[in-house]
Amino acid sequence: MPGSAIRLLVEPAHLSDVELIAPLFDAYRGFYGAASDLAAARDFLVARLSCGESVVLMAIAESGEGDRDSVAGFAQLYPSFSSLALRRSMILNDLYVAPDHRRVGVGRRLLRESIAYALRAGAARVELATEITNANALALYESEGFEQDTEFVHLSRATLSERRPAPEPIGSVSTMPDRSERSAQEKHPPLATPARRFLSDLYRVPKSEG
Repeated sequence: MPGSAIRLLVEPAHLSDVELIAPLFDAYRGFYGAASDLAAARDFLVARLSCGESVVLMAIAESGEGDRDSVAGFAQLYPSFSSLALRRSMILNDLYVAPDHRRVGVGRRLLRESIAYALRAGAARVELATEITNANALALYESEGFEQDTEFVHLSRATLSERRPAPEPIGSVSTMPDRSERSAQEKHPPLATPARRFLSDLYRVPKSEG
């Protein structure tokens, strides 16, 4: 249990930290009803961090001697963009605090550090969502300036669900390019790899000093 001698350090996670974060990420998914799968949770974090597709902030509980005792919680942000603001935005998709470190300000610290990171990255806003019945989380978010959207209705649709068939493609059902398309692709190959490298560099924000 954290005591008065424990202080909290929040810093961006790296690939070498995945083994520390994965159990908490797996527990977070379980909180929302997902089946426990530690290996899949680990692989997901490795994929996101290695491609620069997410930013994970981890809260580390340190003893008075400076020893890192445990990871008390984490927050995961996904970079996005706002077409109206013409600027970057951040989606605070995940925030979880280990049971032994709750009610001592870890969640609030992670939330504030997430906002600070978004500001350093030049994001126009931070978006998040939580269960309607999660009164504690709602109270925390609103106390830090987040407001419930009363102007827009946010919708989602599962694309990998077996309950609903995938929509029929529009136009030709052929997935093979014709001869002219193949010729054009050979002359102008896709820029997938450079694009991924560009996005990785774009989201790599230098750590603040101090």
